[in-house]
Amino acid sequence: MSVRGTIASYFHHFNAGELSKMSASLLKHIESGGKVFITLAGAMSTAGIGQLLAPMIRQGHVAAISCTGANLEEDVFRMMASPHYESIENWRTLSLEDEQELLKKNMNRVTDVCIPEEQAIRVLESHLLEAWEQASKEKKRQLPHHYFFEVLHSEALLHACEGDASASWVLAACEENVPLYVPGWEDSTMGNIFAARSMEGVVDSDCVLSGIEYMKHLATWYEQQTSPLAFLQIGGGIAGDFPICVVPMLNQDLERDVPLWSWFGQISESRPSYGGYSGAPPSEKITWGKIDASTPMFVVESDATIVAPLLFAYILNL
Repeated sequence: MSVRGTIASYFHHFNAGELSKMSASLLKHIESGGKVFITLAGAMSTAGIGQLLAPMIRQGHVAAISCTGANLEEDVFRMMASPHYESIENWRTLSLEDEQELLKKNMNRVTDVCIPEEQAIRVLESHLLEAWEQASKEKKRQLPHHYFFEVLHSEALLHACEGDASASWVLAACEENVPLYVPGWEDSTMGNIFAARSMEGVVDSDCVLSGIEYMKHLATWYEQQTSPLAFLQIGGGIAGDFPICVVPMLNQDLERDVPLWSWFGQISESRPSYGGYSGAPPSEKITWGKIDASTPMFVVESDATIVAPLLFAYILNL
């Protein structure tokens, strides 16, 4: 039985039932000519979401993606060096000494997997640094992800990749010309490295445009869209909060008349009672002018590393 058939047949109640309803509704949205705006927080790229997100992009279902700087770079890290990643068994029982040993081995741990510094981080740094230096010389200014796209077009980088390029959602977005929005990119490994090289005077900090430029680009892009846009928030944080605000910004601050988001779905373990924006229920978004009472709304309060792959597999009919 396919994933779609399994979910439809056996996922009836609680989070499983909500996932089933969300999946069927999103499929209907897509089959009616709509597209999906996806936001990625947490460590979804290191979890391997690209294996299913890349096909979603290549099949034309994804209008744009907003992600953290970590998700942008960690997808490329995985494509470049996944054979060198180290899985950690019984990671909950690691001692402080075990953690120190991983540091000595230059293995950066993300829960149960370690990203190798030399084969992933430093190799990507060398390619990005070359692009940043060239832009600094030419007084060129670009958004952060454009430098990633630039190096992905480089044969030298692709030849250095030891992982599965077909499982890279960033590469798929680059090849399919899907817009990316990376608010708060500075809060990432490559952002930290860029800051360090800027402080050394190796690159000009002005060669990377700020998050305000992302919002301006997003606003222009949103006004140009002709297909209804579903907003799928995977996790929370700035990746989700930043782009959803473009609608009230356009309607309330610029006093323009743009449609609200046509559909809203969220996969998160956050709870609204803690006061976090990430756990805010869809109904709260009505008060901010992001969606309205007629908008289809779904919330699956569960592990996004499990739910998002099931949702994408349902859409792809795997």
